[in-house]
Parts: sequence; C-alpha cells; structure tokens
Amino acid sequence: MAETKYIFVTGGVASSLGKGIISSSIGKLLQARGYSVTIQKFDPYINIDPGTLNPYEHGECYVTVDGHEADLDLGHYERFLGIQTTKANNITTGRIYKSVIDKERRGDYLGKTIQIIPHITDEIKRNVKLLGNKYKFDFVITEIGGTVGDIESLPYLESIRQLKWELGRNALCVHLTYVPYLAAAGELKTKPTQHSVKELQSVGIQPDILVLRTEHNLSTNLKKKVALFCNVDESAVVQSMDMPTIYEVPLRMQEQKLDVTILEKMGLPVGETPELGPWKDFLNRRHNATEKVKIGLVGKYDLQDAYKSILEALSQAATYNDRKADIHFINSEKLTDENVEESLKEMDGIIICPGFGQRGIEGKFVALKYCRTHNVPTFGICLGMQCMAIEFARNVLGYTDANSREMDEKTPHNVIDIMEEQKSITNMGGTMRLGAYECVLDPNSKVYQAYQTQHIQERHRHRYEFNNDYKAEFEKAGMKCVGINPESDLVEIVEIPTLKWFIGTQFHPEYSSTVLKPHPLFLSFIKAAIDK
Repeated sequence: MAETKYIFVTGGVASSLGKGIISSSIGKLLQARGYSVTIQKFDPYINIDPGTLNPYEHGECYVTVDGHEADLDLGHYERFLGIQTTKANNITTGRIYKSVIDKERRGDYLGKTIQIIPHITDEIKRNVKLLGNKYKFDFVITEIGGTVGDIESLPYLESIRQLKWELGRNALCVHLTYVPYLAAAGELKTKPTQHSVKELQSVGIQPDILVLRTEHNLSTNLKKKVALFCNVDESAVVQSMDMPTIYEVPLRMQEQKLDVTILEKMGLPVGETPELGPWKDFLNRRHNATEKVKIGLVGKYDLQDAYKSILEALSQAATYNDRKADIHFINSEKLTDENVEESLKEMDGIIICPGFGQRGIEGKFVALKYCRTHNVPTFGICLGMQCMAIEFARNVLGYTDANSREMDEKTPHNVIDIMEEQKSITNMGGTMRLGAYECVLDPNSKVYQAYQTQHIQERHRHRYEFNNDYKAEFEKAGMKCVGINPESDLVEIVEIPTLKWFIGTQFHPEYSSTVLKPHPLFLSFIKAAIDK
C-alpha cells in the first residue's frame, strides 16, 4: 500500500470495556488479509510509564523487548498478532508533555507561547504517525485510553479530529460503547451510547463504526435505532458480546464483517475472507479440552489483571496440552506452616509470582519449602526465582538468616543482591534490568529440553540478582544454575534436577507467550503438572 491507514479506537460510557481486545481483533483480521499492522496505546495519565503504578489500579506492567515498561494492553497486541512492540507503541501524557517541555527549554519554539493547541496536539500527532512513517505499516491502530468525556482525554481527541481532517479516507474512528441491560425493566438501553457519541461529536469527531459491548444479544431493530441516532451506517454497528475467551472475539467480529466495513470505508479491495485456520484450531482444542489441570498462583495481588500475562501463558500452554487451566489464587500473606498443606495439596503445579517489596514474601518461602519437600512441579518467576534461592539457602544450606538485600539491607547472607554498578543510581526505573537479554542454557538441564536450543533471549524487569559468591555452594547442595547471561555472567535460571519440575527464572517468560506460539517453559511446566 502506498500510504499508511490510521484506525483510532475510542471508548465511551465506562472504562474496561475491552478496547484492547477490539483493537487486537481488528489488527488480527487485517493481518490475516496480508496487511502489515501494528497497534499502539495512548494513555492519558501523567506518569511517564506504568512502571511505578500500583497493580491494583492498573493491572500488570508489561515489558517490551527494548525494555519499555508498558500498559498491559500491549500484551494483548503481541499475543493476538504475534508481533513485538516497542517503546513507540505506548505513549503517555507524561511523555508528551515532557517532550514538549524539553523542546521549549532547548529553545526549539523560538520564544513562542507553548499551548495545548498546537504544541501538545502536534506532539501527539507526531507520535501517532511515527511508526507508520518509520516502518511503512499498512495499518496503524491507535487505542486511546480512558473514556470519552474525561478531561484528560481531550488533547488526544482534538488530535484525532485534526488527523481525520488531514488524512481523509486514510483515517477512521471505531467507538466502543456499552449497552446496559436493566433487569427490572427487562430492556437493553441505548441512551448511554447515544450520549457517548454526542460527546464525541461535540469535539468534532463523527465515529465511522460503533462496537457495542453487551451481555445480551442485540436485535436488528436496536442496532438500526443506534445507527439512526448516531449517524452511522447500519452495517457499521457491530455487537461484542461476552465470550468464554477473549480469543473468540476476532471470529465474532469477522462474522459481522467488521474488517470488510473498515476496508470499504477506506477504499480498499475486500477480497476473500481469511480462513484463520491455526486460530480456529487453537479455539477448537480449547473448547474440546474437558480435563482440568489445577495450578496455584502464590502471590500478593488478589487481582487477575496483576498477573495477566501469566494467566494467558498458562491458559495457552494448557490448551496445547489438551487441558483446561483451572487457576487458583493463593494469597502469600496468609500462608503459614500450619495451613500450607491445606492450601496447596490439591494443586497439580504451583507458580511463585513476581513482585516487588517485603509484603507477602514469607508466605512464598513457606509455599516453596512445601513444594520442594513434596516434589510438586514449581515455577518461580523473577522474585519467585529469588525466593527459591533464599528458601534453599535457609532450609538446605542452613543459612537461616539468608535474604535479599531488597528485603533486609543488613542480611549477613545476601544470596540475592544488587549489582555494584547499580548501587549509585537513585532514579527508580534506572536501576532495573529491563527488556530482552541473552541467556545460554546448560544442555543437561530440563530448561534445555523445553527450549530445544542453547541460546535464548528473554525479557527482564528486576533490580536484584543472584549473588555468584554462593553459586558453588548452591550447585554442590543440588540447586543448579542452568541459565547464564554470557556478558555479565549473571545467573538467569536455577533448577533442582532431582525433582520433577522445580525451576526459577530471573526473567519473565510469560511476556513472550502468544496464541500461536505458546512459551516452551509454560508448555513443559503444564506437562509436568499433568504428569503429577
């Protein structure tokens, strides 16, 4: 295609309607037609990135290969499209303002008064078109975070208005709204959608397509009514009902010809409807899997979005093992020596979750001791791997006061410590190892059997490392360091080979598991849990 086409996805009525899933589904359907597609998320909060945000407020922090801490929707984009996103795919208001202020301080604006229009909106528009200009994608889908009507979204909506005007048929707006069901009246109500579209029109944007989120099937008459009141073609009103899995959404959108409507509105040839064969195979395996594999998630955040990528990686791996992942959250703050057996005995496998800080850490040690002594398949991720090392040092090596410098500054047995070169850095984000790093695997290890290759690359998000001063002792006592970073000699993976499956990784393998390419470690872990 000669010119990049831009699709904007906005949301109204309520937040958390699934703009990320709709954006990913549109991307998937266009990609299946042979177009090159990328998706970006613009978040209207003033934080520079979600790295320092509370997971309870924002869900997990997703990490891109180039080490950017991003919104969890980027995980959906990667899982659906099998692409890799970067820092350029997630922009916040904080980054927009910082860029403009930095330019003003340098004197780039030659003494002009800096204003929201045109300076902030120009910076937003520059970022919207950045990936299209640089990589010549056929389609760039831009999801705007928040809800239409929020004061902080206004600069983004103004930028979309200008871009739609400038780009003509090369720009299109998909607006996602909610149609609530009033049980007392037994009716679905379209008024919130009408108001949301009116709000969008008041800032100069006429949506081209409406996607209506609903828990009940919408009648043809109701969709006609929405089309009439919102100035949208009848064929451009699409419903998005709750599905048993988010991975069904692209198929439901395809059934309603959402991709056809987009192509027609942008003046592109429609052509054959893609088969989506491998995608349908995945869904068939998922539907046909009747047996369950019970996995316990030991962590401190009692919120599914805080571990979103882990849940999806487990679900994908279970599907490819022809099982349903039956996942149980186990709050590590409540785990004690007295109740650990009761909490874990039913589980086929245990994940020790990542995280930061002291809270809930002792419960993770309790869980790990139980798993190690009862030979339960166990997967420690990031802090989970560090906890594996600490528990082993305390209960096998006999260093009862072993700890991480993160939890205890004065610990005499700092089996987990901060690297020398990071100690002088004070900026919270700057002390972390972020993004993809190389790792070389021991060919005689379970992880090598899973990956079937010696050289891997995985994504990191942590500040503390395994202390190599203890490496020889650990290996002698039975915990092997089987994955090493070739440049820094840092330990990336530990495992106890005498146990069924007891592996910890410094990195986050869940970030690189996708629908059509599940992660080898999760596949191997689920297989071990089934064998138990």
